[in-house]
Amino acid sequence: MATASSVKPDYGVDAPNVLRNLFVIGALCVLLAIATPRVWHLGHVDFTLHQTLAWTGGFLLVEAALFLLYVKFGKFRHRDFMLSLHPWRGDEQVLDVGCGRGLLLAGAAKRIAALDGPGHATGLDIWSNVDMGSNSEAATLHNLKLEGIESRCTLVSAGAQAMPFADASFDVIVSNLCLHNIYDRPTRLQALHQIARVLKPGGIALISDYKRTGEYAAEFRKLGFNVDLRWANWLTTFPPLRVVIARKPG
Repeated sequence: MATASSVKPDYGVDAPNVLRNLFVIGALCVLLAIATPRVWHLGHVDFTLHQTLAWTGGFLLVEAALFLLYVKFGKFRHRDFMLSLHPWRGDEQVLDVGCGRGLLLAGAAKRIAALDGPGHATGLDIWSNVDMGSNSEAATLHNLKLEGIESRCTLVSAGAQAMPFADASFDVIVSNLCLHNIYDRPTRLQALHQIARVLKPGGIALISDYKRTGEYAAEFRKLGFNVDLRWANWLTTFPPLRVVIARKPG
């Protein structure tokens, strides 16, 4: 008998270590605020750590709750927002850079399928378990099968800075919370140049992140792209996300 977990796609927990640390440290601060004296006396000096611990713990727990809201609900809304920034025809060749367990990838493929077009979606990732809980190529493929669009998708294991694709291969390139994980700036810029290289003239890149979006936008402008920036919904994304909309001149 199939279980619920086997028939429902599981798109994982983003940055699971961060989410765990927010809950653990926040709860610890609150417990210390409850268990410790309101005033610490050290010689002639009094320390009032109670309020500091209470406010810090409460702040961290609120952040953890907002992050969990994004993981369980907000990222699906954000996926729909990102994909709505392109008028779909159904014939697009799509690349998802840092596809993880396939949320954006499946969303793009389902839009193509709904239009009964000949388009295809490719997911590129190295499947790091630091950036996404229980991340693996097999888990992504399982989600695509459950969504019924595995025939419209291809998975490729490679880094964003060294894409194994020909020039001008894709009409649409999407990426969410990926590029900031390339900590070395020259390598990160190389990834942006790869996105520019494999995007077709007239194509669009939708790059979402919580930081360095200004850097991405500036680099695309240097490459001659027309660039806009849009904030996502602050109530359903945590941390707040901004999308770089980069159009390659045709």
